[in-house]
Amino acid sequence: MEFSGGITASLAGRYAAALYDLAKDRDLTDAVEGDLANLNQAIRESADFADLIRNPEISREAGGRATEAVAGVLGVSELTRNFLGVLAHNRRLAKLPEVARAFAAIAAAQRGEMTAQVTTAHPLDDGQRRELAAKLKAREGREVKIEANVDPDILGGLVVTIGSRRIDGSLRTRLNSLAQAMKG
Repeated sequence: MEFSGGITASLAGRYAAALYDLAKDRDLTDAVEGDLANLNQAIRESADFADLIRNPEISREAGGRATEAVAGVLGVSELTRNFLGVLAHNRRLAKLPEVARAFAAIAAAQRGEMTAQVTTAHPLDDGQRRELAAKLKAREGREVKIEANVDPDILGGLVVTIGSRRIDGSLRTRLNSLAQAMKG
């Protein structure tokens, strides 16, 4: 399978591409993508889990047991469990969030979709997500999947990142620009 050189150039991208090939062969791409998204969510929500996967002093065996326990709680597929075992054995658990992002990018590209990272000051409701997705689809010419993040520091508006392009319509940036213009 041919993937973007930008994705597979990184270590996480190579792991993600290999996992994608295995998942595709077994018709499990959606399941594995969901598993990785759930694991990524667990890393964001659990400081203990995040610290565990990033701690270089944790042995391979302990890392493997811990990720196996988390995988059991989350109900991930056997392929994803095996993959986590490989990451633990190779001492690459810290790369799990990057692998998840790379896998999602590969899967989206294969479906003809793009992923947009959208940061807002307040959570988007379903109507706002649909409207934003429709506008981005019209702009990009293909389906756009939205990954929403909330950052109250932007004050208002939104910041959209698609690939290497960034559209910053945040109130914080506008106020900073105004302040710079007033300084002359």
